[in-house]
Amino acid sequence: MSTENKKQAAAEAALDYIQVGDVIGIGTGSTTNYFIDALAKIKGKIDGTVASSEASAKRLKHHGIHVLDLNSVPSLPIYIDGADEATQHRHLIKGGGGALTREKIVAGVSKKFVCIADDSKLVDILGTFPLPIEVIPMARSHVARQLVKHGGIPELREGFITDNGNLILDVHNMEILNPVEKERELNNIAGVVTVGIFALRPADVLILGKDSSLETIQ
Repeated sequence: MSTENKKQAAAEAALDYIQVGDVIGIGTGSTTNYFIDALAKIKGKIDGTVASSEASAKRLKHHGIHVLDLNSVPSLPIYIDGADEATQHRHLIKGGGGALTREKIVAGVSKKFVCIADDSKLVDILGTFPLPIEVIPMARSHVARQLVKHGGIPELREGFITDNGNLILDVHNMEILNPVEKERELNNIAGVVTVGIFALRPADVLILGKDSSLETIQ
């Protein structure tokens, strides 16, 4: 099975977690796009969505799926999103698409976070995928120097501005042995908006598309 077919299979499996009348948090990325396309087939079952990026909101609206402002929603029963890396503990690296801040907000509001991915994303230790960190533009150099002290090699994502008007530093060579501790440490650097480690609020369910089956970790 191709990687794209694995992503699609994991995305479609997440439909089983949707209940009638749900407002669904929607993430960002290629696997989430498969979920949005599948959700369109049952859009009459739900009361709407909250999107973590302008790109996802556009795709949802294209399918005629109602997109709500998070501030108008008292709670989210469920959040569906992909990951760039994931462990058996359901700790994640996210932000390859640059939407990590809004993704982290929507995940934090949701009661259940279902992560969908192909099996190549499952790793023993986070950090092979460069860690995205959203930073305030004036703090870019300061944050980069601090990240070097943490053992990383930060690289500015050239030509990219987040939906929040900020920059992304992609941090290479950072082995993340304790994701919860590392998320707290990096979040405390002045000028950091959000770090792409999702460990303080990990996924509740991880659905992995495999060659001939699905694996669910929860």
